[in-house]
Amino acid sequence: MTTFLIALVALILGFFIYGSIVEKFFKPTDKPTPAITKRDGVDFVPLPTWKIFMIQLLNIAGLGPIFGALGGAIWGPSVYLWIVLGTIFAGGVHDYFAGMVSLREGGKSLSEIVGKYLGNVSLMVMRIFLVVLLVLLSAVFTVGPAGLLEKLTEINLQIFVVAILIYYFLATLLPVDKIIGGLYPIFGICFIVMALGVMFGMIFSGLPMPEMQLANLHPKGDAMPIFPFMFITVACGAISGFHATQSPIMSRCITNEHLARPIFYGAMVCEGIIALIWAAAGITFFHGTEGLAAEISSGGAGAAVYKICEDSMGGGIGMALAMIGVIVCPITSGDTALRSSRLILSDWIDLPQAKIKNRLIFAVPMIIAVGIITQLDYNSVWRYFAWTNQTVATILLWMGAVYMSQKMTGRGFLIPMIPAIFMTFVTITYIIQAPEGLQFSAIVGNIVAAICTVVAFLQFKNTCKPNFKLRTA
Repeated sequence: MTTFLIALVALILGFFIYGSIVEKFFKPTDKPTPAITKRDGVDFVPLPTWKIFMIQLLNIAGLGPIFGALGGAIWGPSVYLWIVLGTIFAGGVHDYFAGMVSLREGGKSLSEIVGKYLGNVSLMVMRIFLVVLLVLLSAVFTVGPAGLLEKLTEINLQIFVVAILIYYFLATLLPVDKIIGGLYPIFGICFIVMALGVMFGMIFSGLPMPEMQLANLHPKGDAMPIFPFMFITVACGAISGFHATQSPIMSRCITNEHLARPIFYGAMVCEGIIALIWAAAGITFFHGTEGLAAEISSGGAGAAVYKICEDSMGGGIGMALAMIGVIVCPITSGDTALRSSRLILSDWIDLPQAKIKNRLIFAVPMIIAVGIITQLDYNSVWRYFAWTNQTVATILLWMGAVYMSQKMTGRGFLIPMIPAIFMTFVTITYIIQAPEGLQFSAIVGNIVAAICTVVAFLQFKNTCKPNFKLRTA
């Protein structure tokens, strides 16, 4: 329990200490934000800070800090270290830059701000890549909850699929302060309460909480090394590129730049805390990594969530909160994924979204596309999601480094550049070694990743000339 509590305190201190350092280098101002200057009553809508925080948390979280943390915990308590360091120095930085750069660029989507600072090729690639990825994600987050509801009620799967698609359509189409602004804060509170219930249930259960050790406790041993597999598996619990697609939604609702640290960096730290709790609970309630791996293998991560909630909070409350965790949370990620896609497409062709007919141009085809994909076998696509997720995060970090080099004085570019270098190495090593990747040896993966990381750094240095030389002289 000691290392769990130390990790918990470290995350909280990380928000106050390192979050303040990040904010200091970025230099927020009191200039009017897009929520004020571009207010349209649909996407650019000023909202209270607490409500934006809850919406942002639910937008970026979904099942990530639950399923990803449980999957990462199969390697053992060493996962604590990556959740803490990843959240503070990579995930929090990533989310803050995604929100703040969007804020400074008038609330523009991820693809547009990446294109501005990394070039036209990156712009076109990110536009297409992100829309396809977000539509696929919405399809996955339709069938998953629908399947669970079918098991619980024995009502036909397609009925739930249609119901979820109708909800997606309305949430994508209506002003942000209606469905999303009305329901998300409530679900966000429930999401936090569920994590706290699991934490206190775990602490007072009497079960031994394993202490952190730098050892690979995965049941498959050396066949599944901690690096890079655990880093990619944890995904949203430490850093997530999906967050960069969601932050611009809230950057259009913030009324002051100084609120960005508690909202963007703060929501990521909150997600890191939730991931830490679920990682510890997975190892504790299933008596080690072998028990956790067996539970996930036999019944899936959803079954593990139900079991943990039941054991920590009892049947009634525990099951109700588990329902929110594995059914409501993915749906709330699916709808904002489509909303983000609409914003990317509207920014692409510069079509204002105040008129409902302009929103229908994007919303209708996307819903039809999601409906078609739900009828296909896309399991192979889902296996790549964690990797593509981290790859998007890596691109965003490089963009942040370029932004800081061009727009700010001093060495603030080091804040996003250092995690960008690390994540470049992680993502390339993974795809070269992974079963769903090229399946080469670790030595080959590390060599190729090292070369690609050096090339990425040199490209960054070249992009930032002469600023880079001046500021590192």
